[in-house]
Amino acid sequence: MTVDLFLTGILQGLILSILAYGIMIPFRLLNFPDLTAEGSYPLGGALCATALSYGISPVFALLIALVGSGLLGIATSLVYLRLGVNTLLAGIILSTMTYSLNLRIMAKPNIALFDTVTIFSDLDCINNIMVLTGIILAIQIPFTWFLKTELGLSLRAVGLNADFAKKQGICVSSYTQLGLFLGSALAGLAGALTVQLNQYMDISIGVGIVIHALAALMIGEVVLGTQSMFRQLSAPLLGSLLYQQLQGLVLSIGLEPSDLKLFTGITVLAVISIKKLNQRI
Repeated sequence: MTVDLFLTGILQGLILSILAYGIMIPFRLLNFPDLTAEGSYPLGGALCATALSYGISPVFALLIALVGSGLLGIATSLVYLRLGVNTLLAGIILSTMTYSLNLRIMAKPNIALFDTVTIFSDLDCINNIMVLTGIILAIQIPFTWFLKTELGLSLRAVGLNADFAKKQGICVSSYTQLGLFLGSALAGLAGALTVQLNQYMDISIGVGIVIHALAALMIGEVVLGTQSMFRQLSAPLLGSLLYQQLQGLVLSIGLEPSDLKLFTGITVLAVISIKKLNQRI
C-alpha cells in the first residue's frame, strides 16, 4: 500500500470517525437503534454546499450543516415519541423524506465547488489531517466532559434503563431528543466536511453510509472493548482509521471499488461473529 493511499485512508478515516461518533450516541449511549444518519449526512452536505455557493464562509457553512442536521434528529425523536413509530422505521422515514428536501435545498442534483474557498483550500494532505484532528479533539474533549456532568449522566441513565431513569425524575423524552440531535448533528458535520474536502456535492452522497460507520464503530469496539467510557469514546476513532486502512489494503491488492460494499458487509458480519465468540469465552 503506497504512502499516498495510507494518508488518504487516514484522511477519510478521520471524517468517518465523526460519523461513527454520531452513530454511537443513539446506538450505544441511548440504546436507540437509529438510521437517521443516512439522511442527516447528505443533509449536512447539501446545506454546506448551498451555503458555500452563496458566498457564506466555510466555518459558518459547517455550523449551518451541524444545526440543520441536528434538527432532523429531533424530528426522528418526535416521530418516535409522539406517534409511537418504531425507532428504525422512524429514521428510515425521515431519511427518505430528506432526499426530496436536499433537492429543494440544492435546486439541482449536484453542486460543484472547485472554485470555492473551503477550510481545506491550499492545504496538502498532511495539513488536512491536522485540521480534521483538531476538529475531532474539539468534539471529543467537550463531549467527554459533558458525559461526566449531571446532564451527561442523565443521558446515559436513559440509555441504560429508561424506566428507572423516569422514576428518578429524568425527562426521558427530552434526553432522547438531545441525544438524537447530537448524533444527527455530528453526522451532518461529517457530510459537510466531506463536501468541503471533495469540493463537490451530489444528491446520492449518503447512500449506504451508515453501514460503513457501523462497521468502523464495531471494529473499534472489538479492538478496544467497551469496559470504560474512555474506551467507548475512543472506539469510533480507532475503528474508523483501521476500517479505512483495510479498504485501502484490499484495493491495493486488486479488489474492485464496486466490491467495497460487499467487503463492508462481510466485515460487519465478521466483527459480529468475533463479538459473539468473545462473549462465549
